[in-house]
Amino acid sequence: MRLPPVRFLPSSAAPAVVAANARIAHLARAGNIEGARAAFEAMPLRTTASYNALLAGYFRNRLPDAALGLFRRMPSRDLASYNALISGLSLRRQTLPDAAAALASIPFPPSVVSFTSLLRGYVRHGLLADAIRLFQQMPERNHVSYTVLLGGLLDAGRVNEARRLFDEMPDRDVVAWTAMLSGYCQAGRITEARALFDEMPKRNVVSWTAMISGYAQNGEVNLARKLFEVMPERNEVSWTAMLVGYIQAGHVEDAAELFNAMPEHPVAACNAMMVGFGQRGMVDAAKTVFEKMRERDDGTWSAMIKAYEQNEFLMEALSTFREMLWRGVRPNYPSVISILTVCAALAVLDYGREVHAAMLRCSFDMDVFAVSALITMYIKCGNLDKAKRVFHMFEPKDIVMWNSMITGYAQHGLGEQALGIFHDMRLAGMSPDGITYIGALTACSYTGKVKEGREIFNSMTVNSSIRPGAEHYSCMVDLLGRSGLVEEAFDLIKNMPVEPDAVIWGALMGACRMHRNAEIAEVAAKKLLELEPGNAGPYVLLSHIYTSVGRWEDASKMRKFISSRNLNKSPGCSWIEYDKRVHLFTSGDVLAHPEHAAILRILEKLDGLLMESGYSADGSFVLHDIDEEQKSHSLRYHSERQAVAYGLLKIPEGMPIRVMKNLRVCGDCHSAIKLIAKITSREIILRDANRFHHFKDGFCSCRDYW
Repeated sequence: MRLPPVRFLPSSAAPAVVAANARIAHLARAGNIEGARAAFEAMPLRTTASYNALLAGYFRNRLPDAALGLFRRMPSRDLASYNALISGLSLRRQTLPDAAAALASIPFPPSVVSFTSLLRGYVRHGLLADAIRLFQQMPERNHVSYTVLLGGLLDAGRVNEARRLFDEMPDRDVVAWTAMLSGYCQAGRITEARALFDEMPKRNVVSWTAMISGYAQNGEVNLARKLFEVMPERNEVSWTAMLVGYIQAGHVEDAAELFNAMPEHPVAACNAMMVGFGQRGMVDAAKTVFEKMRERDDGTWSAMIKAYEQNEFLMEALSTFREMLWRGVRPNYPSVISILTVCAALAVLDYGREVHAAMLRCSFDMDVFAVSALITMYIKCGNLDKAKRVFHMFEPKDIVMWNSMITGYAQHGLGEQALGIFHDMRLAGMSPDGITYIGALTACSYTGKVKEGREIFNSMTVNSSIRPGAEHYSCMVDLLGRSGLVEEAFDLIKNMPVEPDAVIWGALMGACRMHRNAEIAEVAAKKLLELEPGNAGPYVLLSHIYTSVGRWEDASKMRKFISSRNLNKSPGCSWIEYDKRVHLFTSGDVLAHPEHAAILRILEKLDGLLMESGYSADGSFVLHDIDEEQKSHSLRYHSERQAVAYGLLKIPEGMPIRVMKNLRVCGDCHSAIKLIAKITSREIILRDANRFHHFKDGFCSCRDYW
């Protein structure tokens, strides 16, 4: 673009040019840089101020190359031109040296604004030593210079230095007083904050709000409310600060009462109230606030998605996230973390891929926490290869990433690889934490590596500061029990220094089922009833153990006991994702699915093929007091088999069938699905409550050890 030189401006044209300059600045501030450029080019006469307005606009809209090109082509420059250049170059850390060079190259005496622009850049990027050095070199300072450095010191937590600078300020306005007050509050020095507040010669609504927020953030919500009540004036920020204080303190009822009393409901207040309702499990109340809002921002959608996610309204969370994208709202960091958690819980891989794409568009793929959640999602969706690619591409890795991969390999039955990652992690200089050891011990448990598991468990107290907790003892009980060392596992429980919880007794109970040890199972079941009196699971398991060892009368008594105590057993259910929908199946209730007729035909066909392959139903996984035909019929309609049948009906050949189950897969279904994978030449990936099973060519990745 060729620009004509600045021409002499007739006095009659001055108002029009001033108005055009103001329009350029306004359009640039609104993000319409193309409109600003068009307005600039349409001007028949331009002044240096016209160039300065567009120059600042380019920097504001992150177009530094265009700004520098314009600066070089300017027919004349004034001090404001250089100040705009310094301010723009100070926006990015990598161009701060250029900003300093620009300050040094000004052909006329720089002003306090010139120095303060660079000072602000140093503070913005945390280069406090450079900021202090420049401040000391400044030929003159004003209250803005002092306030900028004051904010930098406070942001760095250097409160005492900030106070000394504050006391040196020749002219302290209400902004400086409020900044110092907020700094004390952020540091938890609430008494000093209140003393400063009482000393203030003049207060405005921002000062009052800062003091109220300080009380609330430091757990003094009642004092915050007392101050709120005597405020001479309030604005929506004041109301919202008090509201957030109640929510942070867990006083959701008080927050709701205040919310209802607010003269207006700004977006920030609505978002905070939705977060509070979500934390309390009041999903309907959060949804009501969401639906009544006329305006919404990314925080609104994030709050609603989080409320759904933390209260296990998982499908609603998915649909809300998709609606947000459809409406063109850019997802923020919390919404991405929430929806990745949902995708992992449901194991909906297609949705997970959509979220990954959204992360790439929003540049969240460079955030360590978001990438850790992404890795976990791929692992829990059964796509370990993709998780590995994401893991190996990202540097530097944090402890959560390493833990995700160790646990992921363990859950997929790849113990050697899990322990390899555990070893690599330590070689990389990363210290294992408690979760790391849980993952490594789980890997040993799922692959029968008793020797390695003992070594890792013993190394915790020798080579690390991590003391074994209930979770680590649970892993050891599981490891010993799965390996047939049930008596040793029981002895470990009796002698361990921590109180055994339901998970530990449950691990022992599972080992008793696997190795048919009814005597120890009775002890474990009794302990579980004490810890979880409403859970029928242990007694159902004990009934099966009695059946497997031929104690029919004890099994019958146990079922009568379950009925008399009104104990609850979680119903078995499985689900599969197809065509961006989650299809749910419940054991014994095949008719609930709209395509039940086609599913039944697949199940009947599979029955014939299984029998031809030598399959015989294992009746020990159903009640003993029904005939063999009924047992076979019951097993056929287990939820995981229904889901596999639907996958065979819908998932194209060559693609794996991914099924999720809320409980541990039953032994008979495990045997049947191995054969189904062989006779249909399909890969079937089943995630149950404990781990993944990869079925292919008649084999399972767990090697029948689960």
